[in-house]
Amino acid sequence: MAKKQNYHVTPDPQRGWAVKKEGGDRRTFAPTQKSAEKLAKQFATKQGGGEVVIHGRDGRIRDKDTMAPAKDPFPPRDQKH
Repeated sequence: MAKKQNYHVTPDPQRGWAVKKEGGDRRTFAPTQKSAEKLAKQFATKQGGGEVVIHGRDGRIRDKDTMAPAKDPFPPRDQKH
């Protein structure tokens, strides 16, 4: 099972809004906060669930969402029956 990942949505003066994995260096940019939030939720779901922390224009935390892990497209099968 994948480790839960936390993502932050923060304002970026030159590129709009940034999505960054907690503890990571890379960022993904989006033109609006809503689109950045949607990206962060998709990333968190695909990476095994986690928190999406949404910051306001002033940099303070505005909201948080907990995302569940994505469903396994190939779940294990019962080998006995």
